[in-house]
Amino acid sequence: MLLLAITFLSVATTFAQKSKIDDDLKMYTQVWDDIVNKRQISQINTENFDENIVMISKPQNIAGIEAFKAHYQNYLTGFSDIQFTILEILGSEDKIVKHWNFKGKHTGEFFRIPATGKTVDISGVTIAKMKNGKIAQEQDFMDNMEFMQQLGLVSNPENLSIVDNLYKAFATGDIPAVLDGMDANIVWNEAEGNSYADGNPYIGPEAVLNGVFARIGDEHEYFNLTDIILHEMSNDQVLATLRYKGKLKENGAEYDTQAAHLWTLKNGKVTNFQQYVDTKQLADAFGK
Repeated sequence: MLLLAITFLSVATTFAQKSKIDDDLKMYTQVWDDIVNKRQISQINTENFDENIVMISKPQNIAGIEAFKAHYQNYLTGFSDIQFTILEILGSEDKIVKHWNFKGKHTGEFFRIPATGKTVDISGVTIAKMKNGKIAQEQDFMDNMEFMQQLGLVSNPENLSIVDNLYKAFATGDIPAVLDGMDANIVWNEAEGNSYADGNPYIGPEAVLNGVFARIGDEHEYFNLTDIILHEMSNDQVLATLRYKGKLKENGAEYDTQAAHLWTLKNGKVTNFQQYVDTKQLADAFGK
């Protein structure tokens, strides 16, 4: 009888714990859907959160209902078109772990950062603690550098090497590699006054190949890019300062002129290109 009683008690305890976890998970999921997707910041209250709610954060924790509410108000003020999705959620005893995804467009002030118009798509994990059926503590884990890159506040550190490799490929005549580095809908503009600007804007790698690269090859005995210096910019842009050294086939004219290229990249591909060059020197060489 004693063994049976112990077994029954154990099963009852396990069932009660599971029921509590299920209730916590249901409540937690609903509350965060209301706060973020339905923009109901008022759901951060003492009914859903412990009055001493703490967000583990650096350089200091965010503590208390009002501070917690003010923190998340930044997301509702800063972003429109919000889609907050809990991809997976698990619970054990008083702990909850959620894997989430946040999408939105930065159209308002976000932690004093003016609107950039950029869209973000970021995933992360939150570890939460419950207390008496309320949310008592949270700690977020996400790639803040990626978040800042998506907002255009910092650039992908790989951009410089990507552009450098494009110049190296061009120097060796590996035009397919250069084209492969372009987004399918790249917008390419030659400097106004340059003869190759007659097709501006060139849309897509094939247009750049036929409208710019092929014409350079047909009209030049040689065309070299020298003294290339790359400068990392914000908004995933790279500025290249360089010189053009070329010799024309038709009249044998040679030129050595300053130029600059502004590259814009996204997800490792060039989406925009803008050329700046001393077009008078080019026009003199072409006899125009």
